[in-house]
Amino acid sequence: MKPKAIFNWSSGKDSALALYKILQEDRFEITSLLTSINKEFQRISMHGVPVSLLEKQAESLGFPLVKLELPAEPSMEEYQKLMLRTMNKFKGRGVTHSVFGDIFLEDLKKYREDQLQSVGMQGIFPLWKINTADLIHEFLELGFKTIVTCVNETYLDKHFAGRIIDKDFLRDLPADVDPCGENGEFHTFTFDGPIFKNSIEFEIGETVKKTYPKPKSLDNEENGDYVFWFCDLKAT
Repeated sequence: MKPKAIFNWSSGKDSALALYKILQEDRFEITSLLTSINKEFQRISMHGVPVSLLEKQAESLGFPLVKLELPAEPSMEEYQKLMLRTMNKFKGRGVTHSVFGDIFLEDLKKYREDQLQSVGMQGIFPLWKINTADLIHEFLELGFKTIVTCVNETYLDKHFAGRIIDKDFLRDLPADVDPCGENGEFHTFTFDGPIFKNSIEFEIGETVKKTYPKPKSLDNEENGDYVFWFCDLKAT
């Protein structure tokens, strides 16, 4: 009997490729997808994708979807409390592992592993330490299709929002931007590929500017705001 695992699904390309790889390995029984949702706006946290499209993804992938609803701007304590409550529910159903699409952020991996350890679970990272240029080319060669839903203005201008990731997109990326956006430069919505039963249909809406206050630091009194551009997608 294979150990049971949940998959932390963001709706984007790294999640899609990590799920593809974990299914190819066939070492775990994936019981469900877990996605963090902004409760107020009913959109995927950071990616800005509406829940209606997330649900279409889950249906096409063939897995039950569990939505973790979060406040618009949760504190770390609120986030940890809600996440630990959710993970304990999974643990009670026999789930022993949690799968992520992280690639090289050491602090984030350690944080996830520490939180899982507190409930007696283990983290699985199918993409860990694989070269991101290799990953994005593998993603495209496998036939996945993904659109940029959000860009961080610190790294990219708003015209990258709403673009399909292809060879032209990769050529246009500034040299200091990771091709998988692993440093938070951009986020995506994957709408087709070898793990989907059918392509996800959607319409591209307007591109909207959102600002979020930067956390205060001792060495910087005037932190300003983070600026993000979100391309609105609508289910059809």
